[in-house]
Amino acid sequence: MEKRVVIALGGNAILQPKQEPNYETQLENVRKSCEVLAKLVEEGYQLIISHGNGPQVGNLLRQNEEAKEVVPQMPLDVLTAETQGFIGYMIQQSLKNELNKLGINKEVITLATRVEVSKDDEKFKDPSKPIGAFYTEEEALILKEEKGWLLKEDSGRGFRRVVASPKPIGILEKEVIKKLVDDDVIVIAGGGGGIPVIREENGTYSGIESVIDKDLSSCKLAEEINADIFMILTDVDNAYINYGKPEQKSIEKIQVSELMNYIEEGHFAKGSMGPKIEAALQFAKTGGKSHICSLFQARQSLKGESGTIISK
Repeated sequence: MEKRVVIALGGNAILQPKQEPNYETQLENVRKSCEVLAKLVEEGYQLIISHGNGPQVGNLLRQNEEAKEVVPQMPLDVLTAETQGFIGYMIQQSLKNELNKLGINKEVITLATRVEVSKDDEKFKDPSKPIGAFYTEEEALILKEEKGWLLKEDSGRGFRRVVASPKPIGILEKEVIKKLVDDDVIVIAGGGGGIPVIREENGTYSGIESVIDKDLSSCKLAEEINADIFMILTDVDNAYINYGKPEQKSIEKIQVSELMNYIEEGHFAKGSMGPKIEAALQFAKTGGKSHICSLFQARQSLKGESGTIISK
């Protein structure tokens, strides 16, 4: 029986640290990632793919700033939609090509995906997610006055804009995604954490400038389409306790209760593994299995031979 797997591709699957962020480099990284994903399809897994967009949306923000005298700037929710389009296109075309090489006739589609958040989310009261370029203190004061942005000093490197990172409430396109997956279509959805929208009092939706954590929204997607497995592909083979210390130890197969103890002991950094562990734990609590591993260990992890595997 096919296993329905939501795969959250980390940013390194698209752009490695210190690489030139041009199209050709990103496309080649995506192609290599899709070689792995195509093998999973060949083995009978039913894939729904999400992806990060941190470097890409940051570059679009910079383009906005550089060209503001020539081209009107776009809000952050629109830029997230843009990255869903062009990153989705790269994955869609590359994966289709790899499937064709394997003689697999399956359709692949990219879906612009809105994710509902609450305008009353506590994160809107104290935005802390840094995005975009660095500015001098003088530039930051001007931007605050002209645009109403909140900017904070970032580790002595200058000032950066900070935005809220609210929790996802629901995937608005979930029913469409379900229908496509039921028809055996591979769906790329929820890129960059999804396009953040809020529900107005009259029942309509409006975009809101914020950034949703990609792993948390992917977890929500996995829950809402009844996935069997939620897999976070990152740049390490396992999650670890005592990371970076002499007593560092990899986490392999683990139950929810034990992982919660490790969280309480403070083993997972908020800026790196913390959100991944939170998302994986949340899905495992529903009864599914969560995997955290590197891209090239995905097949072995699904066989139970590698990675961190969390179950209820």
